[in-house]
Amino acid sequence: MTTVQEQEKIQEQFKLRMNEDELLNCMRCGFCLPTCPTYIESGYKESHSPRGRIALMKAVVDGMIEPDEDFERSLELCLGCRACEPVCPSGVNYGHLLEDARDIINQNKKHSLPVRVVRKTVFEGLFPHPERMRWTVGMLGFYQRSGIQTLARKIGFLGLLPESLATMEKILPTVPTMKEMKHRPEQLPALTEKVHRVAFFSGCLMDTMFMKTNDATMKLLQLAGCEIVIPKNQTCCGALHGHSGEKAEAKKLAKRNIIAFEELDVDFIITNAGGCGAFLVDYDHLLKDDPDWRERAWAFKGKIKDISEVLAAVDFHKKIRLELPAQVITYQDSCHLRNVMKTASAPRVLLGAMKGAEYVEMKEADRCCGSAGIYNIVESEMSMVMLDYKMEQAKATHAVTIVTANPGCLLQMQLGIEREGLSGKMRAVHIVDLLAEAVK
Repeated sequence: MTTVQEQEKIQEQFKLRMNEDELLNCMRCGFCLPTCPTYIESGYKESHSPRGRIALMKAVVDGMIEPDEDFERSLELCLGCRACEPVCPSGVNYGHLLEDARDIINQNKKHSLPVRVVRKTVFEGLFPHPERMRWTVGMLGFYQRSGIQTLARKIGFLGLLPESLATMEKILPTVPTMKEMKHRPEQLPALTEKVHRVAFFSGCLMDTMFMKTNDATMKLLQLAGCEIVIPKNQTCCGALHGHSGEKAEAKKLAKRNIIAFEELDVDFIITNAGGCGAFLVDYDHLLKDDPDWRERAWAFKGKIKDISEVLAAVDFHKKIRLELPAQVITYQDSCHLRNVMKTASAPRVLLGAMKGAEYVEMKEADRCCGSAGIYNIVESEMSMVMLDYKMEQAKATHAVTIVTANPGCLLQMQLGIEREGLSGKMRAVHIVDLLAEAVK
C-alpha cells in the first residue's frame, strides 16, 4: 500500500516530469476505446481505457486526485500494447505517458524487501549481462536435458505452481547448450548477390532461449543478399526495464547499444522481435533530455528495421522459392511491431507467397494476445481472458499454424494451444522459422 508521504512525492514528481502538453493533446474523443483490450474486458470501465488513464494522470498533475491504489491499479492493468496510438486523431503518444508515469511511481514508492530483491536481481543483475543470461538459460537447458524435468512432471511437482506457470513450463522451447550459446558469429557474408550490409540486433532472450530463431534470421538475411555484422558488445534492449518503471537502467542499456552500433557502416540494424524493435525505435524519446545522446539516439533509431520489412523490400519471396506442405496458416500481429514500428503488411506479403499453404486472416489479428512482456505472469487472470478470446479467433480460421513475430507472443500462443488441448493438431511458430522451413 502506498503511504501518504509516498503519494505526496509521486504527485510532486508528476507535476515536474509529466508532459502536460501531451496530456492536453487528448481530445477525449473516444476513438481509442474500441481498440483497448482492458477497457473491453473490464466491462467498459472508463478508468481502464487510454482516455480514462490520461484523464487520471492529468488529474494527479492538477492535484485533483491523489495517486492512490486505484490510480496505480489502473496503470498496472494496462498492457502497454499501444493499439490506441494509430487510431488517435491527435497523435497522443500514450505509451510514453504510461512509461513516464510508471517510472515516477516506481522511483517514489518503497517496495517490500522481496520485491526489491527480485527487481534488483532481474533488472540490474541479469538482463544487462549477456554471460549471466547464458548461464541462467543454460541452467534451464540442464533442467530439460538432465531428466529433472521428466521427474518433476512425473511426481506432480508442477501442480504446486499456479496453473498458468505450470502450463508455461510445458511450452518452453528446448534451449541450446552453454557451448552453443557462447560460440556466436560476429560477421557473415551474403550468400547471393550483395544488396545490403546490415547489423543484427541479437537481443538477450532471442540469442539464448530462442537462439535457433536468431540462426534462421541470419540465414534468411544471407540468402536475401545481406552481409551481416553482429557486434559482441551489444546488450539487452531495455524494454522490460522501460515498461516496468526502471527508466534509469533502460537509459544505460540504450547508451551501450548506441555505442555498439553507431560506428558500423551498415544500411540497417535488423531485429526479429517486435517488442525489442519497438523499444529500440523509442530510444530518441528515452534520451530526449540528454543533449549528449539525443542526436545519436535519432541516428540509431533511423536504421532499425524488422526483418520482415527488409525481406519484403528486396523481394525475397520472389527470388527464393517458398513452399510448405498443404496447410492453413494465420498470423497474430505483435502489438509493438504493428503499433509502434508500423509493420503489418510485410509479414502478410511473405506468408501469402508460400506455395502449398493457404493464408487465412484472423479476425482482430491486431488485438493483443495478453502476453505483453511479463503481463501474463503478473496479471494472469486478465491475460488468460485475452488469450481465450484470441484462441477463439485462431480456431475460427481452421489454421494448423499460427505465426507471430515476437517471442512473448509466440509463447503465449503456444500456451493457448496447450490450454485448448490442441497440442499435436495446431502449432505456433515465429515467422522467421516458418520462412526458413519453407525455403527450397
